[in-house]
Amino acid sequence: MLFQHGALYSAFNVLENIGFALREQGTLPDAMVDAAAMIKLQMVGLKREHAMRMPADLWGGMVKRVARARALIMDPPLLLLDEPTAGLDPTSSDEFCALLRDLHAELGLTVIMVTHDLDTLFALSSRVAVLAEKRVLVTGTPREVAQFQHPFIETFFQSERGRRAMAPAPVGEH
Repeated sequence: MLFQHGALYSAFNVLENIGFALREQGTLPDAMVDAAAMIKLQMVGLKREHAMRMPADLWGGMVKRVARARALIMDPPLLLLDEPTAGLDPTSSDEFCALLRDLHAELGLTVIMVTHDLDTLFALSSRVAVLAEKRVLVTGTPREVAQFQHPFIETFFQSERGRRAMAPAPVGEH
């Protein structure tokens, strides 16, 4: 699980936060837990020198990366994400999307994501479920869902921002 605001333990450094679940199992020696945590740290684009930093010394994008590494430490087949790009600048959001695509390809992860970020939704999602009115209104591909006739969906997906997110990238852009 990757929580929206990271939910890092403030008394643990980065490496301890990442290795927490493995260490709690008590089945591996500390050196092996630390080595696995270091691999996950680097997998999410952080450097070895970040390992001993405390959460209070990290900026928002780094907190999310550490939280992502912690979520991946157990090599889960399923990853739950709660607003993973909330609070990130556009470049960091794009980097997150690229990293998640790579992790999906490398690890075969299934990802369930709660998001209001239409750019992230269209960049990453193969299936979407829209929750409103205390129920699932529709499921389908992002484009199918965007065309569903319902006032909430029309407002959300057919707004100027929604149309921009759905538009193909101009030639030469990634």
